[in-house]
Amino acid sequence: MEAINVFFFGDSICIGQYVSIHKGWVTRTSAEMSELGQKYKRQVIVTNASASGRTTRQALEQMPYEIQSQHVDILIVQFGMNDCNYWQTDRGLPRVSPKAFAANLEEIIARAFNFEAKKVLLNTNHPNGLDQKTMPFTNISYQQSNERYNKIIREVAARSDSRVILNDVEKSFKTYTNGNRERLLELLLPNPDLLHLSERGHDL
Repeated sequence: MEAINVFFFGDSICIGQYVSIHKGWVTRTSAEMSELGQKYKRQVIVTNASASGRTTRQALEQMPYEIQSQHVDILIVQFGMNDCNYWQTDRGLPRVSPKAFAANLEEIIARAFNFEAKKVLLNTNHPNGLDQKTMPFTNISYQQSNERYNKIIREVAARSDSRVILNDVEKSFKTYTNGNRERLLELLLPNPDLLHLSERGHDL
């Protein structure tokens, strides 16, 4: 029986930036998937095809080699943290517009299925602590922009077919923190980061 090939396709949140490799949520999920495969007598091979700083636009450029050529069965997609960001040099434009972000996610999904993936999981992104000031040339904070792009992820999942599964990370984090900012900050790397997951964040 052939192995089940599971690929994570995302950014620094999938990489587990600034946390030891063995403590990251993707690495730990890989180990649990392998154990699950053993239980059902199926080999599960997990690959992390993620890159820090990556947007959905950049992901599409890398997809032919990293995903389309790899015989992926299950694709776990986690983007948005970079797409939603506003750089000083872009003068009030996000790195990837909301409309383009939705279209990019839809193309990632379509390409995955065209190359015979069986399931695509779409992850929303966890809340962050960058909610105290607005981004350059805007009147919104990074966290507000993150919430806007999470909404787009949900909308894309809702209008996709049953092979697309929404994994609402943001909802889980908000349930856990219950609006308590101090509790949220325990799940994030300390100031000045306030974005990437701490070890406790990876636990959750």
